[in-house]
Amino acid sequence: MSRNLSMIRDVDQHKDGTVTIGCWLHNKRSSGKIQFLQLRDGSGFIQAVVVKSEVPEEVWETAGKLTQESSLYVTGTVREDTRSKSGYELTVTGIEIIQVSTDYPITPKEHGVDYLMDHRHLWIRSPRQRAILVIRAQIIRAIQQFFDERGFHLVDPPILTPSSCEGTTNLFHTKYFDEDAFLTQSGQLYMEAAAMALGRVYSFGPTFRAEKSKTRRHLIEFWMIEPEMAFVTHEENLEVQEQFVSHIIQSVLENCGKELEVLERDTSKLRNIQAPFPRITYDEAVQFLKANGHEIEWGEDFGAPHETAIAEKYDKPVFITHYPTEIKAFYMKPDPNRPEVVLCADMIAPEGYGEIIGGSQRIDDPDLMEERFTEHQLSKEAYQWYLDLRKYGSVPHSGFGLGLERTVAWICGLDHVRETIPFPRLLYRLYP
Repeated sequence: MSRNLSMIRDVDQHKDGTVTIGCWLHNKRSSGKIQFLQLRDGSGFIQAVVVKSEVPEEVWETAGKLTQESSLYVTGTVREDTRSKSGYELTVTGIEIIQVSTDYPITPKEHGVDYLMDHRHLWIRSPRQRAILVIRAQIIRAIQQFFDERGFHLVDPPILTPSSCEGTTNLFHTKYFDEDAFLTQSGQLYMEAAAMALGRVYSFGPTFRAEKSKTRRHLIEFWMIEPEMAFVTHEENLEVQEQFVSHIIQSVLENCGKELEVLERDTSKLRNIQAPFPRITYDEAVQFLKANGHEIEWGEDFGAPHETAIAEKYDKPVFITHYPTEIKAFYMKPDPNRPEVVLCADMIAPEGYGEIIGGSQRIDDPDLMEERFTEHQLSKEAYQWYLDLRKYGSVPHSGFGLGLERTVAWICGLDHVRETIPFPRLLYRLYP
């Protein structure tokens, strides 16, 4: 039987009208001759009220049989209710049970993290987890909108690669018929090739790092957004990045107010995130850290405590630019005025969320790129195609990578990235 179903998010369009909603029972309480049903349908939550004196006896009895996460069709009249978070309430006139759920394992009581992770397939139904995933989806829409409106082309790099120019120690190995292959940890090199064909491109896909890391910022499988732009310099690259992040933040604020409220996120800290962002050099960062009691020498990379200390100075993301050549990737272009540093930047998010973007201007000189391959003992045979990009019409070009899950964690104000992705892959977790 076909039904003309309404979504909870659209009930405001049916004020004082009758609707039928396909939903699940999130929770229930009873007050004598009134039953209060907390319903969810994926688009939102609404309270439905069953009044014994106003419905047939079978409707009242059916409501009494409902248990947590039972599935049902509910018909009722939409009433405006200023006390409700949604602004509306449903006065029930009919209920049809699809399935009564028994012994639902996630109850309103406290559960440990491991237990919730074992039941992640059910945990994502909860209001908090739903809010996070709705915000993640909005961030993805904002990312695509930003690039689409600026003439970028979406290009999909391969997930299986023959080798890695950044080494294979953190890569997942697999067999590709009779050859060795690896799961990608970045699509950047392929995006450089795409930029030479299409001008401005971006990729949006999964990446894999076989790091035995258990920090709150790391996942084994995560999603990266990697734009690459021909004829764009280091300075122009930074401008694109700060406009990009500002756009994402403002889009979430505009479209996900209810979800941010569920997460109890302090949105005043987000409303300030608008370009331009502050910038400091690596040299200045080292001086600042030393002056504030951190033991670090020029030439060492920054760890999480260093990034957090620097970020605490600002209420916006901050760029740290011009890192030493020795600690950055082989493909980054040296500063023509000071070749011991490269034209690069890491964007550090405020509130202790660390690096969310890494980017640089790329080497466009074919001779220097050949030198880098030799210095880093990289296989010219495996990546001759990458060297060809400098051989046939090389141009100045720049790009960056944004980690989706770290960005979600920052915007949502989460303690751990495991909540930012529907089914996280962690060091000792491959289930569910």
